[in-house]
Amino acid sequence: MEAIMRVLIMICMVATLVSVALAATGTATFYTPPYVPSSCYGFQDNGVMIAAASDAIWNNRAACGRNYRVTCTGPTNQGVQRPCRGSVVVKIVDYCPPGCAGTIDLSQQAFAIIADPNAGKVNIEYHQ
Repeated sequence: MEAIMRVLIMICMVATLVSVALAATGTATFYTPPYVPSSCYGFQDNGVMIAAASDAIWNNRAACGRNYRVTCTGPTNQGVQRPCRGSVVVKIVDYCPPGCAGTIDLSQQAFAIIADPNAGKVNIEYHQ
């Protein structure tokens, strides 16, 4: 029984390390409505827990429809000292063209869940 518990603990540790290793870092900004049309879905309404992917994620439209958990990790400037509020899961529905200010451009509503909108841009960790 003790050997089985050790194996289970090791499996859990490996799974945790893999999930941490798959997380990436970047920045998040936000855009405001209207959210349609979008590059991925045209005029289809996908709600408000959505985002536009920068070139770092876009991969020639492969990001369309993927869900990402985005977690605020801190400020990018001195404007708002403690902007973070938590994390959110968003669906990629659009493309944020070159020059995009963030790795992920969240809908205004999604950004407000993870950070104070007055910050405008925050550091994030994200994973699929």
